[in-house]
Amino acid sequence: MTSVPNTRATLDSATEGGTVTRRQWRWTALAGMASYLDAGSIVALGSGLALFQDHLGLTDSSIGALAAIGPNAIGAAIGAFIGGRLGDRLGRKRIYQYDLLVYAGAILLIALAVDPVMLFAGTFLVGVAVGADVPTSLALVGELSPARARGKLLGLTQVTWNLGPVIVLLLAWALAPLGLLGIRIVFLHLFVVALVTYALRRGMTESAVWRSAARSGAAARVKVTDLLRGAHLRALLWTTGIYLTWNLAAGTNGIFTPYMVRTLGAGGQATSVALSCGSFALAILGTVAIYMRFADRGHRYRKAMWVTGSVMQVTAYGLFLVLPFTIPTIVFNVLLFGIGQTMAGEGFYKTVSQELFPTMLRGTAQGISFGVARIVLGVWSFFVPALASTGIAPVAGFLTVCLLACGVLGYFMPDTTGKSLEQIQTERR
Repeated sequence: MTSVPNTRATLDSATEGGTVTRRQWRWTALAGMASYLDAGSIVALGSGLALFQDHLGLTDSSIGALAAIGPNAIGAAIGAFIGGRLGDRLGRKRIYQYDLLVYAGAILLIALAVDPVMLFAGTFLVGVAVGADVPTSLALVGELSPARARGKLLGLTQVTWNLGPVIVLLLAWALAPLGLLGIRIVFLHLFVVALVTYALRRGMTESAVWRSAARSGAAARVKVTDLLRGAHLRALLWTTGIYLTWNLAAGTNGIFTPYMVRTLGAGGQATSVALSCGSFALAILGTVAIYMRFADRGHRYRKAMWVTGSVMQVTAYGLFLVLPFTIPTIVFNVLLFGIGQTMAGEGFYKTVSQELFPTMLRGTAQGISFGVARIVLGVWSFFVPALASTGIAPVAGFLTVCLLACGVLGYFMPDTTGKSLEQIQTERR
């Protein structure tokens, strides 16, 4: 692919208007593969937790630790802290391209794991790799998106985030009769996808918006401590609060639902995988039909989606507090959470995280919010297996409170819809 010419027109295409070019769709899809690999690895691990536990003789505490250090939590947090900052300092391309090689190697360790050391090492390194990729890749999408299509393109990365689990879960379901061998094949599929994505990304060029900021000397004038005061601090606390409270529910749903369905006796391996797959498939449909369609139409549309989605998600986990943990109840949870998250979840977080910070702090800020949320999720994940062993109520009660807090925080969203990144920063000074 040819390089992006260094012209004002190129920069305008990334910040103004609403027409999306074929190149913008293609680059968004390639950048969005970070989300595919992130979520795919989380759900693949979740689908195989019980099988790895049986095969390697792992305790409940070991399962909690494994979930805590991987792509769902602490490993991703470390990668996000490092990758987000380096993406701002050195450019988006240097980070989002080569971290996929680390990811591929780590996935191979998990796929071939014959002892806990290989499993734990691979899980941690996968987390670091996806953590570094996500904030830099999303910053690229935010910077190449037209102002009145930013939500649409960042919504596409959320489609890939949900597509990863769907493919992984369908494979896990089809390969369920093979037991642990089936899960190993699932991880090998992620290994192949990572290498193909790496090859395709080599044709991408650096973000034009980042290059313009770098030439202007903005990098020398901007310090990380700028995030600790004024509008930047308020934006950082707000986006971190939203993602932290929502991600506790989404992360638990992604990695522990198959585990809890099986260990609490609601269904077997194939049933647990099918239920999780349904939730992610609904999220794809909802993102395309609702979020990508309305996110850029105006502030009132975003707020209406947020309120509706929040109510659905709170209800989804509140059901487990009043109804038994059986297949019909889980189906209602899947329906409500699967659709609700498309209107009040990670797609919204991804959009506002690109809008509220200047270019040379965009990746850093998202790396911090993403990292903090994943660390908290990691600590929580360590306790989930033990809590779930006593029944679903303790887990469901905590997640209901988290989703309620997320809904309240998100309601106070700023009006950034349809504005260029430069305009938003000018208004926030």
